[in-house]
Amino acid sequence: MTINVGVLTAGGDTPGLNAALRGLGKSAEYRYDLQLVGFYDGFRGLLQDRCILLDESALSGILTLGGTILGTSRDKPRKMIVGGKYQDMRDAMVETYNKHHLDVLVCMGGGGTQKNAFSLMEKGLNVLTLPKTIDNDIANTDVTLGFDTALGIATDAIDRLHSTAHSHHRIIIVEVMGHNAGWLALGAGVAGGADVILIPEIPFDPDNIAQAIMERSRSGKHFSIVAVSEGAMSIHDHKHENELKEEITLAENKKEKTKAKEALEAFYAGQSGKTMRLAQDLETLTGLEARVTILGYVQRGGTPSARDRLLGSQLGGAAAALISEGVNGAMVAVKGQEMKPVPLKSVVNKLRTVPTDHIWVDTARRVGTCLGD
Repeated sequence: MTINVGVLTAGGDTPGLNAALRGLGKSAEYRYDLQLVGFYDGFRGLLQDRCILLDESALSGILTLGGTILGTSRDKPRKMIVGGKYQDMRDAMVETYNKHHLDVLVCMGGGGTQKNAFSLMEKGLNVLTLPKTIDNDIANTDVTLGFDTALGIATDAIDRLHSTAHSHHRIIIVEVMGHNAGWLALGAGVAGGADVILIPEIPFDPDNIAQAIMERSRSGKHFSIVAVSEGAMSIHDHKHENELKEEITLAENKKEKTKAKEALEAFYAGQSGKTMRLAQDLETLTGLEARVTILGYVQRGGTPSARDRLLGSQLGGAAAALISEGVNGAMVAVKGQEMKPVPLKSVVNKLRTVPTDHIWVDTARRVGTCLGD
């Protein structure tokens, strides 16, 4: 009996998504009796019933392509702009699901997608998810699809900036993506030989960074590479953030809570441009020129690495196998060398951050890298 499967990709585009789509589709074609319908542009395509049959011709030649052939968006089923206002559109998505006689919906995405898929589960849909994000911050999985490619790109950027930093005797600050997890900056910093690595999990003191840079200068090394995660904070800002969060917790009424939340939002808005401010602080403290390079979206573009192609193929194939076994309500997680289902409830609203005693942190410290603390 044929199993009807819907599939979508949501959130930020990530290298390896097409490999995962191909892995799912090829496994459905050659191993399992599954029929795939792909919805364009994430959950909005599910709402609007814009879809394509993911047959052999649709999946041919996509293994090496970056991005996603289905397109993506950041729309949230429970809070989608329709008719100029936010609306809960889950019931309409359920209608599309039933119209195609789907047995399960596969959602490939990051933390937000896991949460959105879970909200559709609450409406009675059978859901299976795959973990993808260059941030590597999804809970209950060893690694996420797209991380390896982004790690390679960020490392290559740091490699290339070494020559400019050395030639001009400058401090080069490289801002790496990662949101509130430091995996990408830490991994690329260690692999690229950064002299300073700043991550969200370890608040930094600019004076400590300046001291490390000046010690390098006194030893005859008149340049430094600083790899900083976009979510990294100074000790002062980290303390202020915690104070604002505590105000929200201690608020005695709705008015006070709203005011406290607005203060926290204003604080986060003020964090934009903090890498440039760090550069200015280091120039003042060291007397050396500092320049900033923000890698941005280049980190998640282009051809996926061999490892991400392999991982995408594994995740897609594992998803097909689990669907054939009737498994749903789960995320296909990487556990060692295996792909295993974990309850979706154990993933949502959780963040996988870098433990401060992680082997990568220990490695950075052993080779003399300053972590700002």
